Amino acid sequence: MKRWDAASISFVGALVLVVWPGAAVAHATDQAFVLLLPTGVYTIVGVIAVAATFLLTVILPHGAVPAMARSRKFVVPPGKVGVSLCATAVLFGLLFAGLYGSRDPTANPLPLVFWTLFWVAFVSLSGFLGNLWAWVNPWHGLLRGLVLMGVQPAFRLTERAADTIAVLSLLAFAGFLLADPAPADPARLSFFGALYWGGTLLGAAICGPVWLQRAELFAALLRWFGALSALRWEGGRMGWPGWQVVTARGSAAYMLLPLVMLGTGSFDGFNETFVWLGWLGINPLEFPGRSAVQVANTVGLLAAITVLGVLFFGAVALGQVLASPVPGATLRLAPTVLPIALAYHIAHYLPGFLVEIQYVAGMFARLIGLEPPVVTTGFFFDPNLVRLIWIGQGLAVVVGHIHAIYLAHIVALDIYGTRRRAVLSQVPLGCFMIAYTFFGLWLLAAPKGA
Repeated sequence: MKRWDAASISFVGALVLVVWPGAAVAHATDQAFVLLLPTGVYTIVGVIAVAATFLLTVILPHGAVPAMARSRKFVVPPGKVGVSLCATAVLFGLLFAGLYGSRDPTANPLPLVFWTLFWVAFVSLSGFLGNLWAWVNPWHGLLRGLVLMGVQPAFRLTERAADTIAVLSLLAFAGFLLADPAPADPARLSFFGALYWGGTLLGAAICGPVWLQRAELFAALLRWFGALSALRWEGGRMGWPGWQVVTARGSAAYMLLPLVMLGTGSFDGFNETFVWLGWLGINPLEFPGRSAVQVANTVGLLAAITVLGVLFFGAVALGQVLASPVPGATLRLAPTVLPIALAYHIAHYLPGFLVEIQYVAGMFARLIGLEPPVVTTGFFFDPNLVRLIWIGQGLAVVVGHIHAIYLAHIVALDIYGTRRRAVLSQVPLGCFMIAYTFFGLWLLAAPKGA
């Protein structure tokens, strides 16, 4: 038996007890293939669909769209502490496998589960199923035990400070994702994973539950993505998808986090394109490795977030001029880009997922004594299948922009009070979202070589 098999068995046993996240993309392979389809027609149709949606919000009756922000109660099942403790056991098994298992990221459970089953699948599913991370995070159960033993927070952390920590954590994680030389290396991932787990537990013990609720990176990310769902497990409420985004309130850092998420996701795709590599003077067909672009990708990530912020704030500010200024409008409107961020997350990782899920299937097949399936990338050479993949990606992006326009319109109606002022305020932001639709569809079709 291989060394990692024993560790894998230990974590799979616990995994059965936890809500299994689904599917996603490990960073063992990226979507570095050239799309040669005639995508111009699809791009034009997608942009027209988003533009038509904006026009639809202009002619809809005043009370038709805001109804999407209403919610109703439902019963939440118990068992949060037990699920969290099982998730802790799973994490320990994965970290052990990362340190002592195979060095191959396509065989070791840690990178496959983290990048493939968690980072893409669980994160993506959160936008449809709600914030399940509040149940399965590997700290809640242990923190409850510390409280029962009499451990009390020694420091009171404000929500504003916690939200700022979450934003900084996202930037650090994005740097690891995009600029680290080997984010899928099992031992390296295990080291950083253990460091993050220990630091988070310490922060929660010192600062109390607010650390797990707002400062912890994945709690912040999945709380926002979960806000796109019809379900809110905290308090047991449900409504139209996105109703939680419309009613969201918080500090500036908290409300602007979705913009950082969108900028990060966009650059995650752009940094692989021939255009970006050409700017760096790198031949995309002779990519020298991630180490050669560490600094450039770090700077590019920060620049992408900055440019996105400037464009978004500029559109909102121009809308304020047209409709007359209202304090706090920018913060209220910033979370409406969430559907776009989720759509890009799903679309960007789809091609890689189709490869990586085969390695995941092979891992589980070996654990139960079956012959693992043969991993293939042959579907990338079939024009019909590639067309289906790209249409699926494009559809996700277009639907995400349409949803974002509806959410922005609801928020604008609430901010400005009258339909006329709301529509005037949305004209620049609508143009921004239409242009971003074109950019997103171009990004999916652009040749990639990193």
